[in-house]
Amino acid sequence: MARVISIANQKGGVGKTTTAVNVAASMAATKRKVLLIDLDPQGNATMGSGVDKYDVENTCYELLIEDIPIDDIIITETSGKYHLIAGNADITAAEIKLMEVFARELRLRNAIESIQDKYDYIFIDCPPSLNQLTVNALAASDSVLVPMQCEYYALEGVTALMDTIEKLASVVNPELKIEGVLRTMYDPRNRLANDVSEQLKRHFGDQVYRTVIPRNVRLAEAPSHGVPAMYYDKSSTGAKSYLALAGEILRRRKKEST
Repeated sequence: MARVISIANQKGGVGKTTTAVNVAASMAATKRKVLLIDLDPQGNATMGSGVDKYDVENTCYELLIEDIPIDDIIITETSGKYHLIAGNADITAAEIKLMEVFARELRLRNAIESIQDKYDYIFIDCPPSLNQLTVNALAASDSVLVPMQCEYYALEGVTALMDTIEKLASVVNPELKIEGVLRTMYDPRNRLANDVSEQLKRHFGDQVYRTVIPRNVRLAEAPSHGVPAMYYDKSSTGAKSYLALAGEILRRRKKEST
């Protein structure tokens, strides 16, 4: 049975989609079967997977609203060697349509139930806001991975996000846990980044991943080429960091199961 992990942060620009694409590719490189669901109307995870968001027949809209069989929606050929359910601007309409649907917060959970046995990991790239799409993702997930920058308001923001996740969990998914907090765009020469990093570790303890994602030019360039960093420049520090993160997630899961 696949472990379903939402990648979420209410704050934009924290490396959420970069993390979704690169951790999916890194996990696929370890020979795990991976599905990435692009639930963000911006469709950046779709483009970063080498799939044209303007040219896809079916997206998360069809999955959530039209009841099209999930096997007809999954794209099996991506640049990251994982499977994909694409996202684009159509998903904005899905959020409005969900208001009219019975048990709307469970639509995604019910839709992916039939294929969970086919994958080891399912990652969901959430929108950078708390809306019906994010609620659907959290209701369908086992855990939440929270990417965040080590900057001034980050700690306050992530604490608020954790409170929100707890409240949502009590209503739609009591089993939901925090998978981990990931420090992104990290510059060790920046004193503030180091101070916030230490605060995070004091506040969240073992929930903070040891792996840190650095500021990296190759990591920033890769999406414009429609590939994850490891297929753009496998020797880059960004690519190596996401491979290390995949290893850390696998080790944590192994430890939990023993």
